[in-house]
Amino acid sequence: MTISYNWLKDYIKTDLRAEEVAKILTSIGLEVEGTEKAEAVRGGLEGLVVAEVLTCEKHPDADKLHVTTVSTGAETFQVVCGAPNVAAGQKVVLATVGATLYPVGAAEGFKIKKSKIRGVESLGMLCAEDEIGIGASHDGIIVLPADVPVGAKAADVFDLQEDYILEIGLTPNRVDASSHYGVARDLAAFLRTKAELADVSGFKAECNDTPITVRVENPEAAPRYMGVTMTGIEIKPSPEWLQNRLRAIGINPKNNVVDITNFVLHECGQPLHAFDLDRVEGGEIVVRTCGEGTKFLTLDGVERRLSQEDLMICNAREPMCIAGVFGGMDSGVSETTTRIFIESAYFNPVWVRKTAKRHGLSTDSSFRFERGTDPNMPPYAMMRCVELIREYAGGKVSSYVVDSYPVPVTNFEFEVTYKNINSLIGKNIDPANVKEILQGLEISILEESEESLKVSVPPYRVDVQREVDVIEEILRIYGFNNVENPHIIKNVITTGNQPTTERLVDSLSALLASVGCTEIMSNSLTKSTYYDALTSYPAEKLVRIVNPLSVDLNAMRQTLLFNALEAVELNANRKNSDLKLFEVGNCYSFNSEKADHTLRPYSQEKRLAITVTGLAVRQSWQTKAVPTNFYTLKALIEKIFDRFGLDFNEGVMESVDSDLYGEGVSYSIRGSKLFEMGSVAKKIRNQFGVKSNVYFLELNIEKLQKLVNSVKIQAQELNKFQPVSRDLALLVDKAISFSELRAAAQKAEKKLLKSITLFDVYEGDKLPEGKKSYALNFIIEDSKTLTDTEIERVMGNITVALEKVGASVRS
Repeated sequence: MTISYNWLKDYIKTDLRAEEVAKILTSIGLEVEGTEKAEAVRGGLEGLVVAEVLTCEKHPDADKLHVTTVSTGAETFQVVCGAPNVAAGQKVVLATVGATLYPVGAAEGFKIKKSKIRGVESLGMLCAEDEIGIGASHDGIIVLPADVPVGAKAADVFDLQEDYILEIGLTPNRVDASSHYGVARDLAAFLRTKAELADVSGFKAECNDTPITVRVENPEAAPRYMGVTMTGIEIKPSPEWLQNRLRAIGINPKNNVVDITNFVLHECGQPLHAFDLDRVEGGEIVVRTCGEGTKFLTLDGVERRLSQEDLMICNAREPMCIAGVFGGMDSGVSETTTRIFIESAYFNPVWVRKTAKRHGLSTDSSFRFERGTDPNMPPYAMMRCVELIREYAGGKVSSYVVDSYPVPVTNFEFEVTYKNINSLIGKNIDPANVKEILQGLEISILEESEESLKVSVPPYRVDVQREVDVIEEILRIYGFNNVENPHIIKNVITTGNQPTTERLVDSLSALLASVGCTEIMSNSLTKSTYYDALTSYPAEKLVRIVNPLSVDLNAMRQTLLFNALEAVELNANRKNSDLKLFEVGNCYSFNSEKADHTLRPYSQEKRLAITVTGLAVRQSWQTKAVPTNFYTLKALIEKIFDRFGLDFNEGVMESVDSDLYGEGVSYSIRGSKLFEMGSVAKKIRNQFGVKSNVYFLELNIEKLQKLVNSVKIQAQELNKFQPVSRDLALLVDKAISFSELRAAAQKAEKKLLKSITLFDVYEGDKLPEGKKSYALNFIIEDSKTLTDTEIERVMGNITVALEKVGASVRS
């Protein structure tokens, strides 16, 4: 939001420099993101001074030129001038050598240099209005009044005021500060002074010659609607001061009436609209909705189809304006307008926000209405607008004021205790100081005691409705920097055997980053069309956004897969196709069977996603290129298991039938599915234009944490003796799992057998039907050196045990 420093000072008396004001505003929550010096005239007339023409003679070699001698009081210069009106004794504007002039309409300035004109030396330039950018006249040089002092700066003579533009990063909750008066009001609270608006006590309705009927059919959408008519106005350019105010904040002036409505908007934060009364058919204003699909031509020349939930300002026959958002093409003020209806209203923020998003419109009015304007400001804004129009456009008020306000918005009332104020702020603040701050914030104190205050917060502070909100207001005005750091930090040391989710995620991230994976962070909001044809994650389970930011962000994601594919697509388009990505994020779902509010139909689940594509190993002079595959993912998940002391072989992998994968498996451990992984289905990849194979794994963080928490860590002395490794190739029935073989081997040798690993599985034509081959590695270890006899005895016991469960050793 753009604020003019000079305009701001119209509402608060202060001698603070613009930089100081910016620093204060930032400290109280209105962060000033930038301060820029603004000049009424480019260059600020730097190097231009008042001079007196001492002599004026014709140029010896040019009929239309004059050779003058001018004095600035301190110095005398010879200047050649071509103006027809130059004469001795005049007070003129002299541009000295080195000054830069910015003529009206010129893209760039030009510098005054010492020169010779037709052989005569010239040390400056006598200036016309258009040559220095203060007017359009080029009939001759500027002739100043005789009482203007010689040597005075031209900037002082023309009263050019420096201005500074403050760019405030306004947060959505601070719509109360979306105007110059709103910012001045906050600044005044900090400075313990008062901000004041212009006096409008002179407002009155002279007659009721042009009455108008206002009918609000939907008071929920328009809780307050005011209006008044004016006749006999003249549309013409605004006064210079008003145009300068608007230009300072980046608004181009149009005409006096439109400019005044814009001025009042940026003055007090209340949007206004002026209708041409001759186009209000039937002499009636109706605030209502229109039928679904009704065509409406807006001020930008675009024909829009209305929703039945769009609030419209209509005449007796047709809509004229989208309430609080945008005007219509045919109802606004034009050069021929002589009668107007001025609207000043308070619209429901939700209605305005939905309409603005629905039509993709964002205006100064909708920006304020959709965040919640002050319901008590419409009367003042309307009277201020009328007074300015009467002064600068003529005319008179020709109707009584209409004010439809059936249910007035009340103040927020609640109790604030000193105990909570001091506890949350971290400092004991004097009660008198607290009350002074509240008074500066226009928060009334209804009742008070030694322990608490009952406060009444005006409705324009839509973000202050609880005790904690008031305490935050007290703190920001009191000053965060005024709360000292404590000399003693009190802390309770707690210990726990189980890692928190945050620690688990940190460990996962560190591990994956250490093996070459890159972390991505994506939006939980996604495009609902991704789920239209899925059975794995059906569209009916989507958590949909009631008021979406866009059609691409209209639902909460059910899986991290689509975010991963968006990242793959983005990188692939930039020739970065070899990727190992991971993300930890929440996924959401809706269960319609639990739609009863007592059963919590919404759920969320934190997941880890790992995505690999392209080459796992790039080609070099030593190695061939190796593409990523299923086992690239499997190696990563096994590293995770090893990191947390889990046995990957304890779980079971099974094929999974999912429309997300061309081929996929699910992994279950201790009776619960932990993750799914596989190659992403081609039809899914095609949606993102990804041609190469993509392998994706999605794991439930909560279930992983339960597994990690179940691991009992025991410390023991490292064995000094070398372990022994032995391999066995076994022929087994296809129905026999590795876990059965491992259990049999561990039962046969509980003392010396330390680990069993499955390192190869083979099924092929050379094996008997219904059989498969397992290759197992056994690690045997003791607290002494094992002899060959002991090793053979252990392996013999294991072999017998394996044969009992149906395995035979292959020679």
